[in-house]
Amino acid sequence: MESFQLSKILIKKIAELILAKKNTTLKKLVNEIHFADMAEIINELSEDQGIYLIKLFDSEKTSEILTELDEDVREKILEGLSVKEIADEIEELDSDDAADILAELSEERKEEVISKISDDNLADDLKELLSYNEDSAGGLMAKELVKANENWSVLKCLSEIKKQGEKVTRVHSIYVVDNKEKLIGRLSLKDLITSPSKSKIKNIYIPKVDSVNVLEKGEDVAKIMSKYDLEAIPVVDDKTHLVGRITIDDIVDFIKEEAEEDYLIAAGIQGDVEADDSIFELTKARLPWLFLGLVGGLGSVFILEGFEEFMNNPSYKALFFFTPLIAAMAGNVGVQSSAIIVQGLANDVVKGSLLNRLIKELGLSLINGVILGLLTIVFGQVINQPIELSLVISLSMLCVIVVAALIGTSIPIILEKRGIDPAIATGPFITTSNDIFGIFLFFYIAKIFLL
Repeated sequence: MESFQLSKILIKKIAELILAKKNTTLKKLVNEIHFADMAEIINELSEDQGIYLIKLFDSEKTSEILTELDEDVREKILEGLSVKEIADEIEELDSDDAADILAELSEERKEEVISKISDDNLADDLKELLSYNEDSAGGLMAKELVKANENWSVLKCLSEIKKQGEKVTRVHSIYVVDNKEKLIGRLSLKDLITSPSKSKIKNIYIPKVDSVNVLEKGEDVAKIMSKYDLEAIPVVDDKTHLVGRITIDDIVDFIKEEAEEDYLIAAGIQGDVEADDSIFELTKARLPWLFLGLVGGLGSVFILEGFEEFMNNPSYKALFFFTPLIAAMAGNVGVQSSAIIVQGLANDVVKGSLLNRLIKELGLSLINGVILGLLTIVFGQVINQPIELSLVISLSMLCVIVVAALIGTSIPIILEKRGIDPAIATGPFITTSNDIFGIFLFFYIAKIFLL
């Protein structure tokens, strides 16, 4: 498949055709373009032009385009569509994608759209999906699936799953339920088509099937699917009733969103923001962490003031020039340690007690600290710095690296155990705290050994 290339020439041509209302030519131009590429095009058009294109084609084509649009663009386009037009788009989508779009509407408009949906079963399914937390298994699942009753014959099963399959975009598995709709296993397509037509499903199904509870966290669902290389996983309620399924594409989207969110948190940005958001939104997202940095910086000022008398000694003024070095080492080591732990927590590979993890980090930081300390001593000799000053700086650096590593390791684990996103620890939180500790330790150790 040849990769689609978005060009300014194409965008300009589409805009001109929209302006001239040459619908026939416009349809011919974009009719064969994939819906994901069409979304890319609409993202570059104006709001009115995007709405024009969405209204030009039938819902079967445009519904998929809506799911691929940037959230801000989709929000504006949905505002330009009537309740009935949105309902028509919704009815063409899988229930999970439909619920995602509905979730972006106001409560009043959401209810109006659902009331216009002609399929009562779909309307009920959407109400159910919207009742779950968006980051839970229930919020990620789709209601469309293929299932078989254990008491069906093979012949009846083939007939029934053919009907069910018409509503499912892609069939990953056939799930087996009992008369109470409880999930009891899965069915191999090979076993189904090779078994005698009068055989009962209960005699050929596979009783082992991985599933997740409807209230399971999205992160846990992702770990299970990754661990067992699953393309889809069934979702059950507390009574093991089969209520839906989650497919790999939904999990990939979820992981992508989580990664973007964690990246922003680690960078000291709060909330879901993008580069083209308003100045107010961007300020609101950045200011809290910048305020934390300001507090940390002021804290460092007070610490330095506490050592003012010591710093006034002409023999030790050279220490001042090493302050940025110590602060940088503290921040860098802390961020490194916390980033590794946060990644390990996300991949569920951080095992054992916190004490064992700290002991391992202590050994690693001692090795790094000794090596970097020796390099600092060598540097001191090169610039003809007094050996006692070089030794104090090296010892301070060693202590700072050890403390920063321990803080960077322990904080994410403690946050995770308290139900707080550990990604917070990789941002300004760790950098600021380690800067303060680093500067304090530097001058405190220098004062002890040099006075």
